[in-house]
Amino acid sequence: MYAESLILGDKCLKPNEYKVRNELVANKADWQYRFSARCLQLAINDLNKAWKNFFNKSLPDWGKPQFKSKKAPRQGFKTDRAKIVSGKLRLDKPRETGYQWFDIRFKGAESIDGDLKTISVYRENGKYWASLPFEVDIERKTKTNHVTAVDVNVGHINYTGGKINTLPANLKRLYKRIKHYQRMLAKKRVVNGKRATKNDNYVKTRAKLQRDYRKVANIQHDIMQKFTTKLVTQYDKIVIENLAVKEMQMTHVASKGLQRSMFGYFRQILSYKCDQYGKKLILADKFYPSTQRCSKCGHVKTGSEKVGLNGNLKHGTKHNEYICYECGFNCNQDENAVLNLLALI
Repeated sequence: MYAESLILGDKCLKPNEYKVRNELVANKADWQYRFSARCLQLAINDLNKAWKNFFNKSLPDWGKPQFKSKKAPRQGFKTDRAKIVSGKLRLDKPRETGYQWFDIRFKGAESIDGDLKTISVYRENGKYWASLPFEVDIERKTKTNHVTAVDVNVGHINYTGGKINTLPANLKRLYKRIKHYQRMLAKKRVVNGKRATKNDNYVKTRAKLQRDYRKVANIQHDIMQKFTTKLVTQYDKIVIENLAVKEMQMTHVASKGLQRSMFGYFRQILSYKCDQYGKKLILADKFYPSTQRCSKCGHVKTGSEKVGLNGNLKHGTKHNEYICYECGFNCNQDENAVLNLLALI
């Protein structure tokens, strides 16, 4: 539709949600009638949002819409007709199947209070999962008149209240297993080529790999959710760094550690929690020298005096050691960065 509008020069031919919906409904395949009509409607709605973003070049991830692959290990659908009835999740089904509703039991359904919105149901690693978003009234957190600064690092997060380990021992064990399974699958693909994916041992190993990836994601999200809730509960103003994470990941030195530390996810959930609970989030400038600046005298290290990932080669200091050669101030580098961020309030 878009190509025709460009060739003919007619703006009225440009596609929109209404035109695409009529086109896809008119050409509906037989297998689609076995499922709820809302699957197609909501997919078209998502396509419409991606189409609008395609014409907004100011977005950081601007580009053509990326469609989900049929070969992706995670497949699912969305529906806005689901209900919670008698402790069960009730999904709608087409009437031609003989019944209209399909009930699923799950724990904790009775304790949920709120309006159920569009849910997502997906299958991953042979198991079915459902994401149930509820609209609830959020109570504002009480004012504490306390402020804090957060310095994110690979493997840990420092703030005025202490230190949070984002890479605990159970995560390290899971990463070792993931590395082992990935090597096994790579060897099978080298030996058997395309036939490897049809092998039973390959499928079992891939299932174990997907299971461990799921465990890793659950542990990481649990750590971040609990820590951000603690921050918005105990502090009224929070200062964090405005890091260019994508640019930092371009270097091979710490790209894997940056990916596992989830800097972007931490900022995302902290931002919406501050908005919800009426707390203030302050972003330090991208070029603010929190690592190189002395929190006592304000001297900023430059050139050969800078502290890098391997410390300072000129003076033989470690990466977590900060020594100011102007005033003699000596402390942990992460604690010094927290104090510099705290000075922005």
